[in-house]
Amino acid sequence: MAHSRFAPDRGLTARMTLVMFLLGALFVALIVGLMYAFSGSPLALLIGVAGLGIAWYQWYSSDTVAMRAMRAREVTPQQAPELHGMIDRLCAMADMPKPRVGIADMAIPNAFATGRSPSRSVVCVTTGILGTLTAEELEGVLAHELSHVAHRDVLVMTVASSAGIVAGMLTQGAQYGAFLGGGRRDNNSALPVWLVVLLISMVTYAVSFVLLKVLSRYRELAADRAGAYLTMKPQALASALQKITGEMNTIPQRDLRASQSMNAFFIAPAIRGVSLRTLTSTHPSLEQRLEQLAQIQADLGRRAP
Repeated sequence: MAHSRFAPDRGLTARMTLVMFLLGALFVALIVGLMYAFSGSPLALLIGVAGLGIAWYQWYSSDTVAMRAMRAREVTPQQAPELHGMIDRLCAMADMPKPRVGIADMAIPNAFATGRSPSRSVVCVTTGILGTLTAEELEGVLAHELSHVAHRDVLVMTVASSAGIVAGMLTQGAQYGAFLGGGRRDNNSALPVWLVVLLISMVTYAVSFVLLKVLSRYRELAADRAGAYLTMKPQALASALQKITGEMNTIPQRDLRASQSMNAFFIAPAIRGVSLRTLTSTHPSLEQRLEQLAQIQADLGRRAP
């Protein structure tokens, strides 16, 4: 975790370490499996290098890629003085470096943080959220996003997704028999190479998918906790989450689908009309988040003189 006054979260640190270890082991198993499938062909090594290249690219350019995906622009203090002022105050309270600030011209009320390090991070909000929340509610959302930066969980999520991306690419290629023309191994009783690759990549993708979703849900709860304790106003964040979720029902389905690739990084997923109590959800349910914030409010009340 980067130096800051955000409360350390050992549960989040342990989960991030475990996910990175398991995904690293999964990546090694993927390459070993491919080397077996290709009988020592250098193609497996090339796939491994390509996978490492994808991980490096995601790490190095995560802020640029995310901003481009959201059609967001970086804004200066002169262009968005109130937003910058709010982030300045929160960063001073948290004793952390100030990230870059961005705005995405989108009706969807949302916010996200990304970047490979606290000094190379960006916190971005949409015009939709600026027009929906009060100043106190927006402060709660920004504290939530800054905690992601301080805990470095955005970086872990970005890099960890590489195994799933490589596996997904292999799955698509194998489905079309792209490897060695779909030929068989020397042993006539052996499975076709493309089928071996398909099985290995599907297992890799499934495991990485579940691991990332589990980490994603916990990190959102951790960011809610850290942000609420920083501002000492958990009720403001709770109100913001309710407003954001409610506004999703007014957004055209077409616009929601266009933003779903960023769901894991949003403060609330760009979906509506479905239950979030599923294994595939990137976020905990709204009820679970509100319950946690209510407990924090009660805790702060007991601490008060």
